[in-house]
Amino acid sequence: MSFFNGVEQRKDPIQLIQFEETFQRLEELIQKTDSGNTQMDSLINLEYPDEEIDQNCEIIDGILMKFAENENLESNSVDGPIISQIFAVGRGCTKKMSLMEVATLFQNYDKTGASVLDLQGRLMAEVEWLPLSLVKLSNLTEIDISKNEIMALPSDVGNLKALKKFDIHSNQLINLPRSIGELTNLTDLDLHGNRLKSLPASFEKLVGLVNLDLSSNFFTQLPDSIGNLSSLEKLNLDKNELEELPSAIGSCMSLVVLQVNFNQLNSLPEAIGNLANLGILTVRYNKVKILPETMCNLQSLEELNLSFNELESVPDCLCSMASLKILNIGNNFVDLTSLPSSIGNFVMLEELDISYDQIRVLPDSFRFLSKLKVFLADGTPLEIPPEIIKLGAQAVVQYMAELVDKRNRFPNRILKGRRGLWSCILSCFCLDEVIPAQRN
Repeated sequence: MSFFNGVEQRKDPIQLIQFEETFQRLEELIQKTDSGNTQMDSLINLEYPDEEIDQNCEIIDGILMKFAENENLESNSVDGPIISQIFAVGRGCTKKMSLMEVATLFQNYDKTGASVLDLQGRLMAEVEWLPLSLVKLSNLTEIDISKNEIMALPSDVGNLKALKKFDIHSNQLINLPRSIGELTNLTDLDLHGNRLKSLPASFEKLVGLVNLDLSSNFFTQLPDSIGNLSSLEKLNLDKNELEELPSAIGSCMSLVVLQVNFNQLNSLPEAIGNLANLGILTVRYNKVKILPETMCNLQSLEELNLSFNELESVPDCLCSMASLKILNIGNNFVDLTSLPSSIGNFVMLEELDISYDQIRVLPDSFRFLSKLKVFLADGTPLEIPPEIIKLGAQAVVQYMAELVDKRNRFPNRILKGRRGLWSCILSCFCLDEVIPAQRN
């Protein structure tokens, strides 16, 4: 009650009793709505829990507004420092806010027409939803309510027509309201670190979305409607439970970055080859065995990470991706035993990681990787002298060039004497016939 000390000093006994009764009722309502895991479990079974929460919010909002009117918080009857304490959100204030303070903040925003709301990590743990008055803030273009314990959004959140950036990451959201599809000006939506398992059908209306983060949720599949997001440039699906990507993903023609790490993918859809603008594709820590040959159409791809999968091979046709600069196919362990013979066609390749694969021999075309700067082959049975590998990527490229040259010049000979070790190595690199050296 210390927050209202300045107000209480000006109250007569009757007003103080009314104040105490109102405040007590508010606190009881907040405690009632905060019933811990039991409430969370019950909401999981509701298709649209935000509607039930809205009913509770309407009651609380009414009391909050009545309290604000009775106490004239918006007028000069309240000390300036108190108002400053309430409305300092977004300007370096770290004080945790109660539901009542948030409602009062929204009142002030409604009057001033503010466009940016920053409540990142600012709400008390018992604040599990926002006052419904949020949807009246029609001038908001950016909202950050991340790192709180919010369980549901107001069902009419779609009324915020001017909203462009919405950051809700690291909360306890189970579902999204159907009205979210009405946020047609939305370009950035961050939902990572929640408890989402599905998207509402109206999500397909968000055709202006440019950046979408759905990572660290509980998605097992994505709806085909994801293909309607024609403006989408960055999609993060990391750390879900996806077993496949819908073929409709190929309709996201503007996609530049696609991250699907730490899922349960067994394959990639053929339609992925339609993503002509894709520049970065990371599919680490999945169960992918075979790559679709349509990936050869990804001519804008600069980074491909397929480490920690179950890859059995890399199709030769993929080597036609002339823009590729970074290729990581390491840690496919016993499954990957060779590189594509035309790997030298990766004329722009700067980094190659084959660590902990079972690759023994490098293809002859490896000698054409003139721009290779990083070559990682730790834990492989690669039949190249370790001292050569330690000298760096271009040392390996040069070694392969000399190796192929010597083999072409002396197809039926191997070197003798002290260079017998090198001769053995030469014999491992696809010699058609090995003729024993003549004894002295």
